[in-house]
Amino acid sequence: MNGYRLKTDILIIGSGIAGSIAALTLAESGLDVTLITAGEKLASGNSRLAQGGIVYTGPGDDPRILERDILTAGWKQNYTRAVRYLCRKGPEVVRETLIEKYGVHFDERQPGDWYLTREGGHSVSRILCCADHTGRNIVESLHAALEKHPNIRTLTRRTAVDLLTTHHHAGKLEYKYSLANHCVGAYVFNGDSGQVETILSDYTLLATGGVGQVFLHTTNTRVSIGSGLSMAFRAGARIFNAEYIQFHPTAMYAGSKKKDRRFLISEAVRGEGAKLINSSGEAFMTRYDSRADLAPRDIVTRAIMDELLQTGEDCVYLDVAGNVEKNLQERFPTIYTRCREVGVDMNREPIPVVPAAHYFCGGILSDTRSRTTLERLYAAGECACTGLHGANRLASTSLLESLVWGHSAARDIQKRFNRNSHLSRKLMESIPDWESPGDIQNEDPALIAQDWASIRHTMWNYVGIARNTARLSRAFSDLRKLSKNLHDFYKKTPISKPLIDLFHGCQASYCITAAALRNKESQGCHYRVD
Repeated sequence: MNGYRLKTDILIIGSGIAGSIAALTLAESGLDVTLITAGEKLASGNSRLAQGGIVYTGPGDDPRILERDILTAGWKQNYTRAVRYLCRKGPEVVRETLIEKYGVHFDERQPGDWYLTREGGHSVSRILCCADHTGRNIVESLHAALEKHPNIRTLTRRTAVDLLTTHHHAGKLEYKYSLANHCVGAYVFNGDSGQVETILSDYTLLATGGVGQVFLHTTNTRVSIGSGLSMAFRAGARIFNAEYIQFHPTAMYAGSKKKDRRFLISEAVRGEGAKLINSSGEAFMTRYDSRADLAPRDIVTRAIMDELLQTGEDCVYLDVAGNVEKNLQERFPTIYTRCREVGVDMNREPIPVVPAAHYFCGGILSDTRSRTTLERLYAAGECACTGLHGANRLASTSLLESLVWGHSAARDIQKRFNRNSHLSRKLMESIPDWESPGDIQNEDPALIAQDWASIRHTMWNYVGIARNTARLSRAFSDLRKLSKNLHDFYKKTPISKPLIDLFHGCQASYCITAAALRNKESQGCHYRVD
């Protein structure tokens, strides 16, 4: 069952914007980088799905104005130092990397004049975009550079199983007695060979993305199961703000037909003037907030849920045709095409929408250098909690956070990397290869599907948009029982990709629920009705 052993300077788990910019920045300094992704291709995560854009800076804008907008959206639960770091560093990193180095073509009004749009919670127009497929354009540019770089080893169909640490895995007592616990790589499942590989690294960066797939309705890709959160928690890294799950207010409602994820209708559509209406055709957001359709996402989401409870309808509608002056097919080509595929003509009729789990505002606690509380382990992007978002994320800050903190992680590792950074041969030899926990061939796809259904319904119904102590206690009890059963099952069954994913998803759900149960205050996207 054992696979091969690999030693690398840097192991990066995840191939979105955070992982990619970190890999490129590190490789340019001559370091040996190994980047792994669970998908068939590099672009398998959420980064490519980002429609709206990336925060930049607009006319009359100022870092202090952006800071105020982020703090307001985050219910002032943000870490001010992280907010100021992004506001001052962000535009510079966007310009130096995406625009100048990797040539991402953002929309312009005319050559040299950026087309800057505005979204909910922003005081000014400051968001760069590439029509409605900004994430895809950025990812494609970074991946093109990444695949050409001789210092970057990319491994697809690789699923990280566990982080390797000196306290948990080193065979020699001297490492276990040490007060500091060091991350020294990961066990990685090879989807092609079915083997678990041992990848040892001087530094490890988690850039595994979000947790949306543990909920019944989500805009996230199928790889967004909280694997980074799960592994970091087991390794002993500190987790923070895990209760703050942002639900996007406008995911396309496609009836009862099951999909892996719900298609997102970007907030930029409302930024261009679209209005939310109920089944009676009433633009209802002015009844909930003075900012109406451009209020922060948590407020809009709860307003929609209130409307649905009052009317008994299954969805509300986004009225684009009578409110947006732009050519819809040119401004929102991806959304326009998808709407036509399901029989909705944006030019003539409103789009049916509902909220869906969208973004993880908490995660693995990390500082402005992307360092975590576990030595040699970094975290960047959606799996990390920098304190930037507080209790609710401001629109279009996600791509910028991934870019800035991925870049920051690389710069910090570069500064730290020297002869003393390398893992000693003695330490590496003390880390054993993976041992199969059992050989009973009892994996049943039906049981795994049922366990996933249980997790997703539990999280949606009890740990969803509106929470209370009774619901959270029920979720905690159910997930604790499922987690125990999975641990027992895990010890007897040969490892596989479906089993690893289920284990990660259950652990991540348990972490989120426990955090939500502890936090008695209702703030932002942790909304308690009791």
